[in-house]
Amino acid sequence: MTKLIGMLALPGVQLLDVAGPLDVFAQANHEARKTVYTLQVLSISKDPVTSSSGIKIHTDQVIPHADCKFDTLLLAGGPNAKDIHLTSAIIAWIIDASRHSRRYGSVCTGAFHLASTGLLEGRHITTHWAAADDLVARYPGIRIDKDAMYIKDGKLRTAAGVTAGMDMALALVEEDLGRDIALRVSEQLVMYFKRPGGQLQFSRKTENLPAVRSVIQELQRWVSANPSINHSVENMAKHTGMSKRHFSRVFLEEIGMTPAEWVEITRVEAAKHLLQNGHDTPKSVAFKCGFANADTLRRSFKKHVGLTPAEFKRHYPLSAE
Repeated sequence: MTKLIGMLALPGVQLLDVAGPLDVFAQANHEARKTVYTLQVLSISKDPVTSSSGIKIHTDQVIPHADCKFDTLLLAGGPNAKDIHLTSAIIAWIIDASRHSRRYGSVCTGAFHLASTGLLEGRHITTHWAAADDLVARYPGIRIDKDAMYIKDGKLRTAAGVTAGMDMALALVEEDLGRDIALRVSEQLVMYFKRPGGQLQFSRKTENLPAVRSVIQELQRWVSANPSINHSVENMAKHTGMSKRHFSRVFLEEIGMTPAEWVEITRVEAAKHLLQNGHDTPKSVAFKCGFANADTLRRSFKKHVGLTPAEFKRHYPLSAE
């Protein structure tokens, strides 16, 4: 018997959230030289689904009327996923279909759709790093790993942003058909068999932390432009004209982290830029970005990016500029 894969695509879906994982399963059929997977795209309307890129998807079944038993049911995401409200009938169908499937899960912001059913309550998941805070604010009972590419929690599978859906699909192929078939799929699709690092290597953390008070905004610009100088809490407080205690309290209220934590992240972002756009040695990068030495840079980089500086430079080489 073939394994039926169902992919739910809602209006505004990210096309690659749908097509990426399904192409992995289709390639697995080719490599296995038999039809292991049967693929279906589901929708909530009989009309074609318009993706975020404008491309229309003709789907196979409409829920809540679809009555197939799925081996694996996945919910695709999209830029507007958090703004879509599912009807009680659709939610009931997703809950029932998930419980009767061998595996179920979400790709990228499809986690918002799955969370609305209650199926993620108390579960360990991942989603796109930029959407993680919004998701946990709306559903505080969910445990989110913002760095993971994909996570397995029992029969639940969740993937981070877009192409990570392909990573997750490849992991499912490996579960079903073994390492050799999965490796051949990755080779044919020119994708990592096991991608190095997590998704935080793609994030720009400090860009999502703007202050409201102009004095803190000016401080952020000053630190970002001069990462190498001594940005102790005392020096930053003097720069803003505040007492050390008052500055620390205001900064934490505005940014959601301590000044020291923010400075470390800002320095890591500066190091990422130098590694991508220059020929500096790790020691030079550490000096220019305010780290005590190359070892300190390496530890901070690994903590916030998930890769060492050398690994990051290898995967994100010198730009053409």
